[in-house]
Order: sequence, then structure tokens, then C-alpha cells
Amino acid sequence: MVDAARSFRYRLPMLMIAPGQDSAGPSSPPPIAAPAARLVIAASHSWRERLRLAAVDLTDTARLWPLVWTLSLFDIRLRYRGSLLGPLWLTLSTAIMVGAIGFLYARLFHQDVRAYLPFLTISLVLWNFISTVASEATTCFTQADAMIRSIRMPHSVHAARVVMRNTLVLGHNIVVVAVVFALLGTRPGLDSFTLLPGFLLWLADAFAASLLLGLFGARFRDIPPIIASVMQIAFYVTPIMWSPAMLAHRGLARAFVELNPFYALLEIIRAPLLGQPFEPGAWHLAVLYSLGLFLITGLIFVRARPRLPYWL
Repeated sequence: MVDAARSFRYRLPMLMIAPGQDSAGPSSPPPIAAPAARLVIAASHSWRERLRLAAVDLTDTARLWPLVWTLSLFDIRLRYRGSLLGPLWLTLSTAIMVGAIGFLYARLFHQDVRAYLPFLTISLVLWNFISTVASEATTCFTQADAMIRSIRMPHSVHAARVVMRNTLVLGHNIVVVAVVFALLGTRPGLDSFTLLPGFLLWLADAFAASLLLGLFGARFRDIPPIIASVMQIAFYVTPIMWSPAMLAHRGLARAFVELNPFYALLEIIRAPLLGQPFEPGAWHLAVLYSLGLFLITGLIFVRARPRLPYWL
């Protein structure tokens, strides 16, 4: 068994034989022994080396973005192989869900349908992206175990694959949002310029969360059902089917909503689309939560990346 923390030295004896001379004759001088060659095998455990390898992994993934795009398209085509509508089933199911519960919950919550239906539509579409990324991220490495063990490829490619695949699905579901907005006359506000940085922050958070949950899912196989339960609870405590304005005079209950990281991430995209004014507080919380996620993911990825193939 090889101890990776210890250096090994192998002495390889070498002989120098003159060209054309197969063996030494009786009158030949004894062969001259060359200096012994030394082969050193050592494994470095320094954080600097691990950080360098992790950075190379991420930069290689950025360089291989055409591969990420191709794998994402392949995943979607494989999932809907033999289907008549293909990925459009996701758009159709989202539209049916919005139409089925939109009018009912508007009456239950005593909300105006013209204001509640766009809010519900954009909330469900964005939440589907968040929940699906969290669910698929837990198995992004375990489902690619054969590829990881057989092909030399950056590990973060598989996390980027999850993000790219769900971004394409999000593009299909945006059609539902556009149709509802057009029918009800909802227009984005003047602060819609914040959509681009907000969406870029979403992509960065999704990539970091995929790396983090993927590593935990590869090490602990109980992580996927745990994340599924957490996301189900988060769906009910996050303002998705109900408006945060309902808790305007509820004191402590509103504090729990505002400290919810999902609420901050939703609000930086949802508010500009609904024509609501810019909220610096939501951006501050979203950036703060994102920085914490980046820090935790970076530390765990740097330490756990070399061990990933042995966990699969």
C-alpha cells in the first residue's frame, strides 16, 4: 500500500556499453557504472497546491464551455427521447399549473387577479429553476461516475452541466411568463436594467451550489432526500404563492421572510419584472448570502476535489 504522504526513492542501476559492443570480453576493462538515477514520487498536501489545482479545474471548465453546452443539450434530448412535444411539456405543465391555481388562490388570498397572476407566474418559474438545480446538483457527480473515473476532465464541468441544462429549461418556461404578461398588460419597470446583473448572480450561485451539493451528495448518499425535504419546506415559507405584502403588519413573521435567502434571490429578479421599485435591501442580502456561499464552496471544493473519484 502506497503512503501518499511519504516520499519514495528508487535506485535504478544503469550500465554504459559502448556502441557495437554486446558483451565485455576477457581483455575488456570492467564496465563503468553510471551515477544511480533517482526517481522521487511525492504527494503534496499543501493548501497552495490544492488551491492551484482547483483554480485550474475552474479555468478549464470555462475554456470547455462548448462541451458543457453539448452535454446539456444531450441531457435534455435524452430525457425527452420519444416524446412528441419534448421540452415543451415543461412549458405546458407550468402553464396548466398557473391557470389551475392562479384564480383559486387569488380568491383565497383576496387578491386582484390582474396583479396576483403575474406574481404567481414569475414566482413559480423562478422557483422551478432553483428547486430543480438544487435537486439535480446532489447527483451531478454520482451520475457521471463512469465519466469521472475513465476520462481526464475537470470535475466542475458536471456542475456547470447542471446549471446550463436548467438554464435552457428556464428559457422554455419564460414563454409562459411572456404570455401572461401580454394578456394582463403587465410591463417591467424602469429598474429592469438590474435583471442582467441579477441573472448573472443567479448563475454564479447556481454553479457554486451545484459544486457544494454535488460534493456532499458524492460523500453522503443521504443528501438528495434531505435536500428534497428542505426545498419542499422552503417552498411554503418563501413568498411564492403568497405575497410578502400580506405580512406587512405581522412583525416577527415578516422578519423571518426578509431573512430568507430565497426571498432575496427571488426579489432581485421578480421585482423589476413586476414593475416594482428597486430594493437595495434585497440586493444587499442577496450579495451577502452569495459571498458566504462562494466562500464555503471554495474551501470545500479545494479540499475535497482530489478525493472525489474515490467517493464514487
